[in-house]
Amino acid sequence: MTTQPLARCRQHSRTVVPLDCARCAVRELAVCSSLPPPEADALERHVFSIELQANGELARAGQPCRHAYSVTSGMLRVVRTLPDARRQVVAFVTPGHFFGLSGHKVHRYSIEAVAASRVCAYGLDGIDELRQRFPSFEHALLERACRDLDDAHDSMLLLARLSPLERLATFLVRLRQQMRIRGDDPFVALPMGRGDIADHLGLTVETVSRSFTRLREQGVIALPDPHRVEILDRAALEELASALH
Repeated sequence: MTTQPLARCRQHSRTVVPLDCARCAVRELAVCSSLPPPEADALERHVFSIELQANGELARAGQPCRHAYSVTSGMLRVVRTLPDARRQVVAFVTPGHFFGLSGHKVHRYSIEAVAASRVCAYGLDGIDELRQRFPSFEHALLERACRDLDDAHDSMLLLARLSPLERLATFLVRLRQQMRIRGDDPFVALPMGRGDIADHLGLTVETVSRSFTRLREQGVIALPDPHRVEILDRAALEELASALH
């Protein structure tokens, strides 16, 4: 893991903007899709939309938990910084994903924008009201919590047992699934830098770079630019990532 924090844009890094559910590009993927259509207007009393600049901070570790979030565009990273300044990127959060519910009263992790992003912020009191009024909403939250738990277990195995090449292959396969990329589309966007990937996989930046090079030399991927991967041999990539299947 790296020990040098990335530069952050604290000032003017977030802006509250009008909520526009009718034009939401990921509405069918979001947790609010579980609400009956006539009742979706109930969201407007409990939800507001936030725009974040790249590296903008949505929440900081130690701050009180007041909201949960749903990403509607861009990408966020969930970060934990240890007392000795080592940094772990716990997760990357992509559009359609709901996160932030916790049994803790303060944030244990910081939440930052990888690229320019937009999120819907749900007041925790409002979530409790929606859960009581709409069982389908509570069921959707439970399903997502179970998926998050499965992902956490996979991440534990990834960090504990897999080789660097297997970790990177698994990361690319999981990211592709998370982004819901169609089967015939070989490209995966990488808006995060190599340092973020290293801090997510528990590797050094140099090891991540060497692993990308090995996959390229083996004909598994191509690297048109640092922020995009083209998967040339999907079967080989998935074979490397098979430990988590």
